[in-house]
Amino acid sequence: MSMQRVLPFVVFALGASFGSSGCGAAAPPCVCPCAEGGGAAVVPEADAPADDAWAAAAPAERAGVDRYAVPVTAEQPSKGPPEALVTMVIFSDFQCPFCARLGPTVDALMQAYPTQLRVVWRNLPLGFHPNAMPAAEAAMEAFAQGGDQAFWQMHDVLFQHQRELTREHLDRWAAEVGLNMPRYQAAMDSHVHRAAIEADSALASRIGATGTPNSFINGVQLTGAQPLHVFRELVDAELAHAQEFVRAGAPAAHVYNAITRNGLTVGQVQPQAPRPTANRPQPDPAAVYRVPLEGPLPQRGRSDALVTIVTFSDFECPFCNRVDPTITQLLNTYGRDLRVVWMNNPLGFHPNALPAAIAAMEAFEQGGNVMFWSLHAKLFEHQSELSRQTIERLASEVGVDMAQLRTALDQFEHEPVIRAQQRLAQSLGATGTPSFFINGRSVRGAQPYEAFAAVIDEELGKARALVARGTPPAGVYVETTRNGATTPRIIPGTGASGDGGRPTRVDLPYPANAPSRGAARAQVIIQEVGDFQCPFCARVQPTIARLLEQYDGRVRIVWRDLPLPFHHNAALAAQAAREVQRQRGDAAFWIYSDLLFANQQDLRRETLERLAQELGGVDMAQFRHALDTERHRAAVEADLVAVQAAGINGTPGFVINGLVVSGAVPYEQFEAAVEQALDELEARPAP
Repeated sequence: MSMQRVLPFVVFALGASFGSSGCGAAAPPCVCPCAEGGGAAVVPEADAPADDAWAAAAPAERAGVDRYAVPVTAEQPSKGPPEALVTMVIFSDFQCPFCARLGPTVDALMQAYPTQLRVVWRNLPLGFHPNAMPAAEAAMEAFAQGGDQAFWQMHDVLFQHQRELTREHLDRWAAEVGLNMPRYQAAMDSHVHRAAIEADSALASRIGATGTPNSFINGVQLTGAQPLHVFRELVDAELAHAQEFVRAGAPAAHVYNAITRNGLTVGQVQPQAPRPTANRPQPDPAAVYRVPLEGPLPQRGRSDALVTIVTFSDFECPFCNRVDPTITQLLNTYGRDLRVVWMNNPLGFHPNALPAAIAAMEAFEQGGNVMFWSLHAKLFEHQSELSRQTIERLASEVGVDMAQLRTALDQFEHEPVIRAQQRLAQSLGATGTPSFFINGRSVRGAQPYEAFAAVIDEELGKARALVARGTPPAGVYVETTRNGATTPRIIPGTGASGDGGRPTRVDLPYPANAPSRGAARAQVIIQEVGDFQCPFCARVQPTIARLLEQYDGRVRIVWRDLPLPFHHNAALAAQAAREVQRQRGDAAFWIYSDLLFANQQDLRRETLERLAQELGGVDMAQFRHALDTERHRAAVEADLVAVQAAGINGTPGFVINGLVVSGAVPYEQFEAAVEQALDELEARPAP
């Protein structure tokens, strides 16, 4: 999966919106396939005919109201009469504490308006709530089996226990509400309801519902867990408006569609500040990397091929799946001149990628290339349903010994090899998937056929020249990559005005209370923009420590948060670190951050709490309360907005007295930037 840039926050200016007491962030970037076409019209189900007699006499819109066309169909759980004059569509998240807080308000509204209000549920599981998606899937399976009654029963249980939304607990509660458990288990394992949940999230993104809870009352947006009286005021206003439609002759069952018929289908966007236009540093496309082929590795093509493509891939990544036919086409075109070698890079936010990789490597061990590529094809074919059960079924179909496979999965056999391959990819800058090295030349992402062919043709010419000079075909790859780079090779960015390759400059003020370390009156401020789940952020920490040591008294490090949306635990980890700083100061923040980096493969809520306890001196009741209420979310999001406005969208990023350094680059690049900053300070005229 390509690690694409993080899109900037989109702030919606909704004329009839109220407050913002809830969970939320901007719409997630399209790292994986998502619903697009934000301007597409949303058509309500069973809309009343436009030529009804009452349509011409329909009342005018209430002044100053922005109203959205939020479709309501039988596919969404609801409660209250279908002919209610007011419909409240709630986009919600079972792990959001503000959504739980809204529940009693909704109950009170239903009691106050028993025949006049209908409540419709839509799912919006936020990325930094890791258990919200499976909880939503469990609730929607309850709806599929038992309709509205079963859904709301499950809904209440989930919110009652929202800090315990593990699969084990979800299964137990499903049994308690009387679901057919074999059917439930199959739905959960194969993610039957995920597409519908993601469609809800895509709709929410289009209409500006970026946080939870987000309510649309007859299409008028009300954000957050507002007090009851705020909801009642809006319901009363909309009820009066709906009654005008009834007086005009509209059937009660058609009022919602009539009111929202001409509603907005896209969120109203505020103008954003212009972004810096400077070109950012880029990987050097001409660089050759040394990618050793150690041990037996799955491959397609001849071992003496003149061109070798090393593929770092992930069985759960849709972009890896998408590019696979292109690789097959290349093999067919170049024949004996091309070899493809497989290496694994199962990304942390793909929970089934590692067991799939283990199964594939077990197939390779048992049956060589034939069995590996057979299972490889099936895993990609079924990549949206790679449960343990599915993986075993697919492996059985290609003839894998099942007893050995189950042992391999249970004991995580092959994981050391897989992790070594992953570390190799990361050391070369190939953080996302798919990533390719064509005779050592880096190609990132699911590129079109022509992009691969252009590099292959170049490398094929070089390889033939080597053969003509006496290198045997089987030795071309080793000879070509022998002196290749072992760390990323970057071309420096240039300023928008064509300033001859000087580093990009940005203006990025930082809050006075930002976590920091180093000399209080240091001449050089290094703002480190990081994400606690980012492996490169972890890798660069020794480099930062070395800078502090070498420039003792002259350098200060200031931390800025940029939790990337595809790192689902990064935002909560950032909030946990902020709470440690609040309680114990900057020194404890940096110790805790080191613990987070050391455990970044498992930053679940329980891990964050365990690490805080290990740190010592942290009031755990206050710590848990801070995470429950998302006390530091605003500070984390303020950092994110500020650094993205400065043009920094990836991690790690550094701003050194205004100079931008991107990525976990070698120490010498940091040293050069610090020296430049010091030179510039010395060159300033005396005040």
